[in-house]
Amino acid sequence: MSTNKNKSVAFYERGSWYHRTKTLLEDYTVSYGKKGGFETQEEAEESYKKCNEEYMQQLTIHHLNIDKEVYLSNYLVYWFENVFKEKNIQNNYILGVAYVIYNMIVPFLRQEESKGDIKLKLVNTTFLDSILEELAKITESAGNKCREVLNLAMKDALSDGFISYNPVEGTKQYKKKKPKIKILNKEQLKKLLLFAQFDNWYLEILLGVFCGLRKGEIMGLKFQDFDKEKRIIRIRRQLVIDPILAANPNAVNVKVEKYVLTEKPPKKNSYRNLRVPKIIAEELINREAEYEVYKKVKADFEELDYVSFNRDTGKPQIPNSFNSYLKRQCPKNAIPTISVHALRHMFATILIERNVPLIKIAALMGHDSPHTTFEIYCDIMDEREKILAFINNTFTPEILEVH
Repeated sequence: MSTNKNKSVAFYERGSWYHRTKTLLEDYTVSYGKKGGFETQEEAEESYKKCNEEYMQQLTIHHLNIDKEVYLSNYLVYWFENVFKEKNIQNNYILGVAYVIYNMIVPFLRQEESKGDIKLKLVNTTFLDSILEELAKITESAGNKCREVLNLAMKDALSDGFISYNPVEGTKQYKKKKPKIKILNKEQLKKLLLFAQFDNWYLEILLGVFCGLRKGEIMGLKFQDFDKEKRIIRIRRQLVIDPILAANPNAVNVKVEKYVLTEKPPKKNSYRNLRVPKIIAEELINREAEYEVYKKVKADFEELDYVSFNRDTGKPQIPNSFNSYLKRQCPKNAIPTISVHALRHMFATILIERNVPLIKIAALMGHDSPHTTFEIYCDIMDEREKILAFINNTFTPEILEVH
C-alpha cells in the first residue's frame, strides 16, 4: 500500500534522479518543470529544498511588492497553486476545486467574447453575479460550486490584504444539488443479505447496513479497532484512493497523474465508537480467524491487520472493488443495483423508522451536525416540521454549522 507519509519529492527517470520545480512568473502564474542528472535520491532531495526555498523567496517578494494590478483569472490560478493546495485538504476536494477553476471560471473569464476578466481590485458583487449567472448554465450544480470556490479564493484575498471586502458574500445563492437517495426495501435487503452470506463481502455489507459506515471507513477498519468483550468498533481511519494532480503549467485542463491508496484520519466529526449487533461481532471473529489461516498459508501475505483484506496478499481491498461487487451481483439476483453509500442510507432509514432522535442518528453516522442529517433525509422523515422545530429549539446558533 502506498501512502503520502515519507513520500519523496525525488523520482527516478532515464538513468538519473529528478525533482519537480516551480517558478513564479511576472503575470502571477506558475511555471512547472523538472531538474535531473542527480546520481542519488538524496542529492535530488537536497536540490529540491534549495529550489523550493528560492521559489518561496520569489513568492514572498511578490507578496510584498504586489501592486494589486493582477487580473482575477491570474489571481485564481495563483491562489489555487500556492495557497489552496498548500492547505491540509483531501485530494478529492482539491481535484474538484481544480476542475472548477481550470475548466469553468478561468476559461470563461479569458474567452475574448466575454470580456469578463478584470483586475482583482475592481471585482465587485455585481460583476460576480453576472459571471455566475452564465457559469450556472454549464451544469445543474455549476452555479453553487463556482460560487463556493470564488468565496474560498476571495476570503484568502481579503485575509492577505489584496481586497478590502469579500464581494462573493452579497452574490445570489444557487441551490446545492441534493443527493439522490437510493435504497432497497425490506424484501430486497433480505435478498441481498442472503446471496452475500457466503461471499467475501458479507461482513462489509453488514457494516454498511447496520453500522452506517462510509466505504473508506469500512476499508480502513482493522482488527485492533474491535473490542470483542464490549462488542464495540472504533472508527479511527479511512482508506481512500487519492487522485494526484499532474503538473499543470498552462492552466487549461485538469489531469490526474496517478491514483494512490492512502490511509487517512476520518472526517472531523467521524471519530466514534459504535456498539455492533451480535451478527457483526460474530462475523468479525470469523473474519479474524480466516485472516490467521491465510497469514499462515500464503507466502506473500503482509500482516497489515485490515479487516477487509486481499486473501492472497494481506493488503487492503481497494475501495472501488466493493462497489464493483454490488454492481455485478445485484442484477444477477434481481434486485436494483446500489452503491456502498446506499447501504449507509439504509442504516439511516432503519433508525428513522425506529424513531431514533435526529441528534443520535447524526452522531452514529459521523455527521457534522443534525442539520446535515436533516438535509439529506428530510424527504423520508415523517412530521418534517416537527423535526425542524426540534432542531431549532434544541441547538443554539453558536454550535450550529449548516453544510
